[in-house]
Amino acid sequence: MSDPRILILGAPGAGKGTQSKRLVDAYDIEHVTTGDALRANKHTETEYGTPAEYMDAGDLVPDPLVNEIVKTALEDADGFVLDGYPRNESQVEYLEDVADLDVVLYLDVPEEELVSRLTGRRVCPECGASYHVEFNPPEEEGVCDECGADLVQRDDDTEETVRDRLATYRENTTDVIEHYRGTDEFVEIDGAQSPDGVWADVRDAVDARTE
Repeated sequence: MSDPRILILGAPGAGKGTQSKRLVDAYDIEHVTTGDALRANKHTETEYGTPAEYMDAGDLVPDPLVNEIVKTALEDADGFVLDGYPRNESQVEYLEDVADLDVVLYLDVPEEELVSRLTGRRVCPECGASYHVEFNPPEEEGVCDECGADLVQRDDDTEETVRDRLATYRENTTDVIEHYRGTDEFVEIDGAQSPDGVWADVRDAVDARTE
């Protein structure tokens, strides 16, 4: 089957972005994320207002509005990998009404590995390039390969903040994962492998369910 419809789940640092990019390239499908969809449609008028009204005020965009924006993004895509949605059971129920999924991928990574991955990240404040002190270091320590600027650690990549983010993730999404677990579409992937190892399992799972 061409144009697979894929949902990818996993904690911050699990590698969803890396694997989503590979899925996009391999299957010529769209990468749909909640953040991108909201930004691309921030001025879209709905009965709940526009996403911009909430985003500009620094408020959470309410579920009904997020649902409508995601629905529009999925309808415009022949195939997709959906990343960052659904985040709760209400969104799960809405997604089931508007889209038929072929595969639900869950990248499972132990918490200590996630902490190591996230706290080791360094970014360039000038050009946006991203590195990791262990897995993807720059040629010169602390200096961006692309533009020569000093690399920084983002405020949300400190260990305390990372552990808080992971606790919030578990609190919000455990029910989502358990909802899909045991369904024919659900595949749990060992996300602690190398990116190539994860990709091999991801591709096998997609191909097996979209033949």
